[in-house]
Amino acid sequence: MEAEPALVLDASVAVAWAFEDETSRYTETVLDTVTQGRAAVPPVWPLEVGNAVVVAERRGRLREADGVHFLSLLSQLPIAVEEVPAERVLSDVVSLARAHKLSAYDASYLDLAMRLGVPLATCDADLRQVASRCGVKVFQRAKQ
Repeated sequence: MEAEPALVLDASVAVAWAFEDETSRYTETVLDTVTQGRAAVPPVWPLEVGNAVVVAERRGRLREADGVHFLSLLSQLPIAVEEVPAERVLSDVVSLARAHKLSAYDASYLDLAMRLGVPLATCDADLRQVASRCGVKVFQRAKQ
């Protein structure tokens, strides 16, 4: 039986791992937690991460070889894409987005954390605030 996820991993944290100037104690703590356990992500996560890498390559912020290497390393982490029926996305996730003025993408992370009852790890301040208001635990920042 597969271990329960320790957290829901937002793309903002995973993408930060690719860039030295974006990593922080928080993102490193999340990475340590993921490597020691398991993270859950909504179906949009691989597209968001992949798009961030492609855009960074186009802008010259990341060499293609480094992008390929990063994605390879990321694919080795215990990250499970949790399937979500289209009906749920088009009703519950969209409703959550409307109610809290989130993108449907961000609402998908919040919805998954709510359903699984695990903390949400994100670098997005607005999403952190909404999660807290909704009773979703936010993965705690490391002490600075």
